[in-house]
Amino acid sequence: MIGGVFIYNHKGEVLISRIFRDDVSRNAADAFRVNVIHARQQVRSPISIVARTSFFHVKRANIWICAVARRNVNAAMVFQLLHALLNLMKDYFGRVTEENIKNNFVLIYEILDGKLTFYLIFVTEVIDYGYGQNTDTGILKSLITQAGTRTATKEETAQITNQVTGQIGWRREGIKYRRNELFLDIMESVNLLMSPQGNLNTIFLPRSICAIF
Repeated sequence: MIGGVFIYNHKGEVLISRIFRDDVSRNAADAFRVNVIHARQQVRSPISIVARTSFFHVKRANIWICAVARRNVNAAMVFQLLHALLNLMKDYFGRVTEENIKNNFVLIYEILDGKLTFYLIFVTEVIDYGYGQNTDTGILKSLITQAGTRTATKEETAQITNQVTGQIGWRREGIKYRRNELFLDIMESVNLLMSPQGNLNTIFLPRSICAIF
């Protein structure tokens, strides 16, 4: 998919740089700075093509985030991934500003690389070899903290797969309640055939479970 991600300040200085594929080099950062950020005329298109390299960029306040690709990619998916990265950073440290990015650059690289343990790489990586993977803030926050890398125990590692592949990504594992209760809402309807004399000829009672609490 994408070959790299760069984050710039308003001056065009690279704050974060991550290369995922060999077909993209660090020189791509300079090409984007010269042709987009420092362009003589304002660039209105969110996609710029320079020397057969596509730059997908989003500007938020005074921060530029750019995805680089040298192949034919799905533009909608790339922009969805960029906005997901911005939302992740916002969820972790508030406003996405140059100061906050510099103060949390270790955390940002940790989110991009997912280097917790060998067993957790497939779970915590937001981008793997240029393909978007996991952008769920609830799951990432349970594994990556601003204080640093959290080492997972054997018991935690055994629960990770169930947590990631579960249908409710925001629900933490290990939630316990004082009373074990189960509430069912059962919807009943009656289908019947009655004679003119008031006698029941046939009756059918279908039942269905509406909700479980």
